[in-house]
Amino acid sequence: MFVFSSFFVTFYHNSATIKHCDPNIKHTKRAIYEKIRLLLQIEKEIKRKRTNRKRNKKSIKKTNMKKNLIKKCAVAAAACAVMVAGVGYYYFFSSMSKDGETHYVYVDDDDNIDSVYTKLSDVSASHSLAAFKLLTNATSYASHVRTGRYAIEPSTGALQTFRHMRNGQQTPVNLTVPSVRTLDKLAAELSKRLMVDSADIAKALTSEATCEKYGYDTATIACMFIPNTYDIYWNTSVEHLLDRMQKESKRFWEGDRTVKAQQMKLTPNEVITLASIVDEETANDEEKPMVAGMYYNRLMLRNAEYPEGMPLQADPTIKYAWKRFDLKRIYNNLLHIKSPYNTYVNPGLPPGPIRIPSVAGIDAVLNHVNHDFIYMCAKEDFSGTHNFARSYKEHLQNAAKYSKALNERGIK
Repeated sequence: MFVFSSFFVTFYHNSATIKHCDPNIKHTKRAIYEKIRLLLQIEKEIKRKRTNRKRNKKSIKKTNMKKNLIKKCAVAAAACAVMVAGVGYYYFFSSMSKDGETHYVYVDDDDNIDSVYTKLSDVSASHSLAAFKLLTNATSYASHVRTGRYAIEPSTGALQTFRHMRNGQQTPVNLTVPSVRTLDKLAAELSKRLMVDSADIAKALTSEATCEKYGYDTATIACMFIPNTYDIYWNTSVEHLLDRMQKESKRFWEGDRTVKAQQMKLTPNEVITLASIVDEETANDEEKPMVAGMYYNRLMLRNAEYPEGMPLQADPTIKYAWKRFDLKRIYNNLLHIKSPYNTYVNPGLPPGPIRIPSVAGIDAVLNHVNHDFIYMCAKEDFSGTHNFARSYKEHLQNAAKYSKALNERGIK
């Protein structure tokens, strides 16, 4: 094509020197010029297309190179992301418990971040503890350690554990109110399950002002503690503890129990006080309604001999008055102690319960057996149950059999 192009250009210039030509020749010349011009345009277009094809090839090549580079970068980035995610999961989300068991960390008022680390190190995997420390350094937790009982569970990682401890989202304890005899023992047992000191609990329970706030006195405040199991936070204060016990006591007495107490002409406190004696007399739940019926008969008896009711003459109240709970036998010389809890001397119920009675004991009083027995004595077979009597003569016979059995066993 370039050869023809050069030829036509040479022809064009040479023909320009012709001055005199035949008209037909001139016409032919113009036609040839037009063809030459057309061929030159075609040649130009061919060059343009060739140039464009070359450019397109280069562009496609560059595009493909870019795509390959992007793919390689994406693969590398994905690999890095997977690696980072794996490391992150291992440190922050894998089980914090070092042995796959659930453990509890107790953080109290005396703890700082170093003691928290020490407590965590006993139950935590090393990598999780490292992650916990990293989170601590990135926040203000070190200067705002919160008390509580926190669970380190197999399904919980360092991040979730950290959030719980930072926000004070603790795991409650199962607090069982014990059936104990004295307020000091109650305070001691409760403090074993709570952060609060036993001395603080005992101080509150022996404070007239505190007891009055909840509608009791120091002799009856034990009535507010119903021996069930409750979910409660380990770091609860004494005030919150007493608030909770009052709430649970009111809930316990809602409905039938209050109605039954009213039918017996007893207050809830009196029912609990009588139940405490029943619980001390027998551990046999089946016999408790029978024992409760016997004491209720004495309590309600009114005649010329007993215008204020027949004394309960309950041996457990003598033990309580003497604070000698290990006594096996109650001798006559022990019956003359001057105490409002001496039911051999004082008619009616003692000022308050001689122990925190069981729910079975309380319900035994409310559902006591209606009978006419007014005496009872422990059976001589030491089964823990009793012989009941309607008359004092019959009672003396039962007492003689039991006394003989005690002597034979050398029990003093």
